[in-house]
Amino acid sequence: MVGGVEEHLTVGRVAGLAGVSVRTLHHYDEIGLVRPSARTPGGYRAYAAGDVERLREVLAYRRLGFGLREISDLVDDPATDTIAHLHRLRGLLLEQRDRAAATLAAIDKELEARAMGIRTTPEEQLKVFGAQLYEAIGSAYPATRRTEPRIAAQVWDALGDAQTVLNVGAGTGSYEPSHRDVTAVEPSAVMRAQRPAGAARCVAASAESLPFKDQSFDAAMAFSTIHHWQDPIAGLREMQRVARRVVVFTHDASDAGWRHRFWLTRDYLPEVSELVTGRPPVDQLARAIGARLEPVLIPWDCADGFLEAHWRRPEAYLEEHVRRAVSVWTRVGPQAEKRAVAGLREDLSSGRWAERNRDLTDLDTAELGLRLLVA
Repeated sequence: MVGGVEEHLTVGRVAGLAGVSVRTLHHYDEIGLVRPSARTPGGYRAYAAGDVERLREVLAYRRLGFGLREISDLVDDPATDTIAHLHRLRGLLLEQRDRAAATLAAIDKELEARAMGIRTTPEEQLKVFGAQLYEAIGSAYPATRRTEPRIAAQVWDALGDAQTVLNVGAGTGSYEPSHRDVTAVEPSAVMRAQRPAGAARCVAASAESLPFKDQSFDAAMAFSTIHHWQDPIAGLREMQRVARRVVVFTHDASDAGWRHRFWLTRDYLPEVSELVTGRPPVDQLARAIGARLEPVLIPWDCADGFLEAHWRRPEAYLEEHVRRAVSVWTRVGPQAEKRAVAGLREDLSSGRWAERNRDLTDLDTAELGLRLLVA
């Protein structure tokens, strides 16, 4: 019967399915976090589909470590629907996975050191395994992913005379033009927390479901983010819906040539090819929104530490904090990372890298598949 109790789950059934106690569900009801919308004839709480959906979001945030008050603010956010919550939770879980992978790498490093008879200092042990681990990982991105002014100039020039700009997948705020009225969108709570004081206001939302009216902005931009989106084409079309101009910095994943031109993926990290399998090619993305493509050259001294940035400074890839700020290193896994770093270190020491790549030393810029989509 539509709207009847028969379509509801009892509190005991919900508790059993969710793996929580009935007492927990009672508490959530009492504080207004998850209130069941019906009662059984016997007076017991009964949960409708919408109640269960909300409970699922609450439990997911709870298991990610959020407090109940913070969870209440998140699930009651009027600008966030169920799809946006799922995208946000997915991003948080990926971050949790990345932190776990970083912890595992730190443990492997410690075990390797101890096998060689090397003991780390108490300060190093606390930094790697204790309370500072999260801060160390979280600080990697702003420490190495800074705005590269020459690339920024190309992006900002593509924005034209736009005065109101939406920055989608804004992260910590790199490449946001300070001389324009910027609104940022970022689904990750971790990234939003790292935005500096005075940065543009930031809305918790996903690219695929932007909480803005049609043509709300002069332009919408996205910088090095669409490879994290669940549906890149849907996200691009959303940007085009809310803005009159769209500017997107991305990578041509369909260009197998860049993987050969870039010595890191060619000689040390071939697993990157598997990571880009299945991504829409950049020309398909461009066609979806009627965009033109502009190549973006990487200066040899690029200030932004994205994957290809150190193409003429190979020693940088030996630095863990540099690798931690690039998701590729976590996604290929600790074994591939360890092998690649060991091989690069050996080739730098022997001179083999310099011999293989001697043609790079006279180049000021490199073309490694980076593109701007401008529509």
